[in-house]
Amino acid sequence: PMPRPQDDTRGCCSPRCDPSLTRFAPPVVRRTLRIVWGFIESDFFTFAVPNTAFGIVSALASSRLLEGPAPRPADVLRRGPAVLLFNLYSLLLFDLANQRSPEAVEEDRVNKPWRPIPSGLITPEQTREAMLFTAPAALGLNYMLGVWNEGLLVQVLSYYYNELNGGGGLFRDAIISVSYGLANRTSLHLAIGPENAISPQGRLWTVIISAVVFTTMHIQDLKDQAGDSRVGRRTVPLVLGDGLCRVILAFSIPSWSLVAARFWGLGIVGSLLYCLPAAVIAARLLGKRKQQQDAQTWRLWCLWHASLYVLPLLSSE
Repeated sequence: PMPRPQDDTRGCCSPRCDPSLTRFAPPVVRRTLRIVWGFIESDFFTFAVPNTAFGIVSALASSRLLEGPAPRPADVLRRGPAVLLFNLYSLLLFDLANQRSPEAVEEDRVNKPWRPIPSGLITPEQTREAMLFTAPAALGLNYMLGVWNEGLLVQVLSYYYNELNGGGGLFRDAIISVSYGLANRTSLHLAIGPENAISPQGRLWTVIISAVVFTTMHIQDLKDQAGDSRVGRRTVPLVLGDGLCRVILAFSIPSWSLVAARFWGLGIVGSLLYCLPAAVIAARLLGKRKQQQDAQTWRLWCLWHASLYVLPLLSSE
């Protein structure tokens, strides 16, 4: 059998997880939270948190993204839990579908053995049964939050990606980038409230973020090449080759940093300073190629990606 790659990333399914936050809850609640966190842990800080930050920060920081009266900061912060809730249940529904197929379970045995299904906390059939509750609950929450159209489209994309195997080929990153764009736009819509609308500049900013995801998110696949190859997944590093993929990423990430900095009018000096972290990531991509190093570079990419979402706070316009 193929040796298991060493990856220090762990979720609450790990024995090392600190249970202090749930120690006073009933056992069934602790177990449920442990399983839920195990499903979403890998994507929580790369999807739910950045999308929530995008909506709240953009609503607070820039009138360029809005049409209508500027919302009061207190109102935006009051809507924050609703923004986070939308991203959490959308992510949970996606991850339940994404991690239950035989191919996904086999891949996770290599890349992420601590996840709920490969670790034995839940079976694929039990996961399917959980989806029978989660899917209509998500539809109901979409209606209650006033984001029925956007939320339904996110679920359609999730179905296309997981159940129709749209995520198994080269269209995967395109589907993910569109999903990010929808989630970001919905997050901003929830944060600004019904009395405001998203401006053309706001829509352009969400398109830029989606393009960033589309052209750079396959950096996460560099660290997972062993498991992806084992299950026959066609990821960008495996199709284009590891070397060419790294060169493209090393060019794309600093380029998007410059585009985003200029969009928000940071000036030449500010733009160059903002490009420095991207240059570090580019150098690591070309010079540090071990699996553990790729995992660390991916975490740096996550931080860089999140930094794009706070650029409105630095805008000089």
